[in-house]
Amino acid sequence: MPIFERSDADLVRDVHPVRRIMPFVMPTRTESAVLCREDVLAAAAKDFLRNFNADRPAHRHATLFHLVLRSLALCWHDRPRLNRFVAGGRYWQRRGVWVSFSGKKGMSDDAPLFTAKRLFARDETLAQMVDGIWDMQLLGRSNKETETDKEINLLLKLPPMLLKWFVKGGRWLNDHNLLPAKMIENDPLFASMFVANLGSVGIDACYHHNYDYGTIPAFIAMGKLKMVPVVDASGSVVAAEIFELKYTYDERTEDGFYASRAIEAVKRRLEHPEEL
Repeated sequence: MPIFERSDADLVRDVHPVRRIMPFVMPTRTESAVLCREDVLAAAAKDFLRNFNADRPAHRHATLFHLVLRSLALCWHDRPRLNRFVAGGRYWQRRGVWVSFSGKKGMSDDAPLFTAKRLFARDETLAQMVDGIWDMQLLGRSNKETETDKEINLLLKLPPMLLKWFVKGGRWLNDHNLLPAKMIENDPLFASMFVANLGSVGIDACYHHNYDYGTIPAFIAMGKLKMVPVVDASGSVVAAEIFELKYTYDERTEDGFYASRAIEAVKRRLEHPEEL
């Protein structure tokens, strides 16, 4: 039994012995990573977006990335065991689906990145979700410092040796459930997943590493739209527009059967966007 409770999650007590031993056999997310890929047909989602955006202002249009975030969040709500993480050799069930995502502040090589973290409530509408994300993106692309920016800039004032020990201390505090709630709340590395829209800068999806710091069990990369040959329902080979979703998933969190069903559900919703 842990001595202290966590501010962001509850202890899972009914983990199978084979899974309970995994954090000790594979202590890090890097060595526990499983790589998965899905090709998503884009036609239905693009049609849906045209209708959805018809009555919305141009600067508030929903995009494919918004639909991907929506589908992922709904899936994590439907498959709650995906919303677990390992800390201190124990399994924890996160309270709420928190999604971190990143983007460029501009389309130049030197444009800085911004990172945001948001709670995706089960009962919010798609329109509410899109508006909430746009608010965060506009703040991120402005010159105003976020709380995360302020914390990072403060830490970077430390000498490298002290900074190294500070981060090491953060890992120890997290493993012993002593990390202050305020640090977890603002830190994008303490979330249900991290999602990167690589397609927004015109590149394909890649298999991105998971972060060993923090508690994120899955990293999902979305690629650019592209034309590929596919086999249609009649067995004919036709050209179709797709985008890739590539997953890097912490195998310790849940078994492959449970996770694969979730990935299939994300793809199904995106190809039948009325479910979003």
